[in-house]
Amino acid sequence: MTELMQTQAGDAGAFRDFDLSRVPTPCFVVDEKAVEANLKILSDVADRSGAHVLSALKAFSMFALAPLVRSHLGGTCASGIYEARLGREEYGGEVATFCAGYKAQDMDEILSLSDHIIFNSPAQKDRFLAQAQAASVQVGLRINPEHSEGEIPKYDPCAPCSRLGTPVSLLTDEIMQGVDGLHMHTLCEQGFEPLARTWAAVEPKLAPYLPKLKWINFGGGHHITRADYGREALIAFIQNMRAAYGTDVYLEPGEAVALDAGILVGEVLDLPVNGMNLAITDISATCHMPDVIEAPYRPALLDEADAGHTYRLGGPSCLAGDVIGDYTWDAPLQIGQRFAFLDQAHYSMVKTNTFNGVPLPTIALWNSETDALQIIKQFGYDDFKERLS
Repeated sequence: MTELMQTQAGDAGAFRDFDLSRVPTPCFVVDEKAVEANLKILSDVADRSGAHVLSALKAFSMFALAPLVRSHLGGTCASGIYEARLGREEYGGEVATFCAGYKAQDMDEILSLSDHIIFNSPAQKDRFLAQAQAASVQVGLRINPEHSEGEIPKYDPCAPCSRLGTPVSLLTDEIMQGVDGLHMHTLCEQGFEPLARTWAAVEPKLAPYLPKLKWINFGGGHHITRADYGREALIAFIQNMRAAYGTDVYLEPGEAVALDAGILVGEVLDLPVNGMNLAITDISATCHMPDVIEAPYRPALLDEADAGHTYRLGGPSCLAGDVIGDYTWDAPLQIGQRFAFLDQAHYSMVKTNTFNGVPLPTIALWNSETDALQIIKQFGYDDFKERLS
């Protein structure tokens, strides 16, 4: 396996007291009080800094909580036409849409849904500029600061030959014609310091254009709700930027909205042995937690033991690599035993698929303060079949 992505979440929080037998498996369980706590932090940053803070739907789009998100944040950011529609229909507020490549046949609808439309290249900007201006939608251009803070090249938009953003060294007055704001998304699960270093590297190169901009959007990847994030430094940074250039500042947190706010509950189906103890579960890495394979990373297990009985957990699919990882319990596992992975509310929920006809996880909403539990969505055969023809 390649080097694992270093994740910084995995706090069990109130889930230490959640009875895993209360839900069918597999099942995502989201604690609305944990989401609310994250939103309050983000709202405080917005209020004190003056920034526009939007929720990134690509990371967390559980629209059952849209009213809660709407009460704390200014809107949503979308990665294409469907997310833009979801943001407009369910969340309200501002909608900022970025896509690496837009289709001409989608543009009228995207513009009707968006307040900002952000283009990946000058060519796309030039192609749709008149159309956007006629719709009174502000136009943004994504840039590549050419300053890398990414730990893994696959997740680094500033890696060599990246397809994301226009290299800042290529900006010209001609390219900037019609551009209302600049967008840069260069971080991944990171603190304030990488943002500060990125801005220090790119600010001199943007100096000719900054006085003419209406806004700067720093994208996502900011772990603002993590306990050790330098929020006071971020607030001061945004205040100074707004004062220096008279521009609005946008942030688009995704993970930070749902950080440590959800678990994925599973069940042990079989316990074969082949060189070591194995456990087949109804949670599939490839179907339910694809980032385990794509990143790759090792999700944290609720109440994992330091020593004892170790098993290699894998899913029910036919993919040989459908392996979640090696985990340890105090006592031997039993068939039918429940377990849960931590911090699964973001990305895992939006990336699930039905490869092999593996059922999609149920989605449940839990209130850790009142202990109220609601099944939001259960999926069945039709959800698998209707994607095929």
